[in-house]
Amino acid sequence: ESARLEDERRVAEEPGSSSSAAAAPATREEEPPDDFICPITTEVMIDPVMAADGHAYERTAIERWLATKSTSPMTGEALEHTFLSPSHMVRRQIREWQQAHPGG
Repeated sequence: ESARLEDERRVAEEPGSSSSAAAAPATREEEPPDDFICPITTEVMIDPVMAADGHAYERTAIERWLATKSTSPMTGEALEHTFLSPSHMVRRQIREWQQAHPGG
């Protein structure tokens, strides 16, 4: 235990390591949660909808997908239906996260 702590102290004292170590967590904290990212666009969703596969997608992206396919973008399996339901809870969580992390 004390050897591990000594190693951590030594690394922290190395030139440049403390500033880069301090910057890395801040960057990660500003990353949106994975559930807020559309798996098709890889961007934060604005109008999230739930598909039959149980995954949330950006409405326009999944509508374009379903215009030519009847499979899940996530699993590749056939979807039982192509009805898309608004995901109000995910939308609210995204908005709350965006307000708490301006520019994030």
